[in-house]
Amino acid sequence: MRTQARPLAALSLTVATALAVSACGGSDDTTAEASSNSGEVTVPHAQGETAVPADPQRVVVFDVGVLSTLDSLGVEVAGVPEATYPESLAQYGGDEYAKVGSLFEPDYEAVNALEPDLIIVGGRSAAVYPELAEIAPTIDLTVDNGDFLASFEERVTTLAEVFGEEDAVADRLAALDQRVAEVKAAAEGAGDALFVMTNAGEVSAYGPETRFGLVYDELGLTPTDEGLTAADHGDAISFEYIAEKDPDILLVLDRDAAIGESGTAAQQVLDNELVRGTTAWQDDDVHYLDSSVWYIAPNGLPSVEQMVEEVGAAVR
Repeated sequence: MRTQARPLAALSLTVATALAVSACGGSDDTTAEASSNSGEVTVPHAQGETAVPADPQRVVVFDVGVLSTLDSLGVEVAGVPEATYPESLAQYGGDEYAKVGSLFEPDYEAVNALEPDLIIVGGRSAAVYPELAEIAPTIDLTVDNGDFLASFEERVTTLAEVFGEEDAVADRLAALDQRVAEVKAAAEGAGDALFVMTNAGEVSAYGPETRFGLVYDELGLTPTDEGLTAADHGDAISFEYIAEKDPDILLVLDRDAAIGESGTAAQQVLDNELVRGTTAWQDDDVHYLDSSVWYIAPNGLPSVEQMVEEVGAAVR
């Protein structure tokens, strides 16, 4: 069910998965390799290795970032979770695509009924890998935030090899690497930056080696505060904190907007006397990011391309 069907090798396959679960879901040294059976590809992933059919036709995806990559490559899927989708993926929330539970709680009967050739999990859905692997070949494409770009490129390359899209992905990754280098060079003279997320009127800050550490660790922005922790949910901060730290650049993610909540918009949350007095506000260097891309699907190829461009716009 691809946009352009390919001839398939025989795909008779007994489900054989290697379930050596890694403790940290870290990166792998290799990408997909053809097995002795020409109809299979052996895929190393965050929880081991799995033999999957070459160019699988019935794919169930439990990760929105992976789904965005497949969508951008023209790869059709058979089942998706009930989830909040970015506008660019809104079609997957409709009735056209079979729903297979949530990211955290799959509907195993619905998955089994689709008779998938391949199931893909990652990030929020990684914990249910063992159960899904009993239904069909399953791979975990969780990205390692501690080495984000390298891990992300490895996962995307794996997808490309499974679905025969190596050339298209290689070209896009080469262009992305070039753009990353340009943004990093521009960041050297751009001043310091603070990455914040608003949520139900509260504000959290994220530093290096966090889920949004890409902006510092690999795009080269100087962190306003070197003392922030690596907590998944960031460090709770006050408006007084923002005024005291006085960032040159303020990058803002609105979680309410990302998940479809009707909370106070980030622009309103930050529009107060303390924040208005910062260098970032005075110099018009407060940048509101595409929250659904950064929060819902940060590991997708189109997402990372956009994220790099948004940071590039902040340091131009």
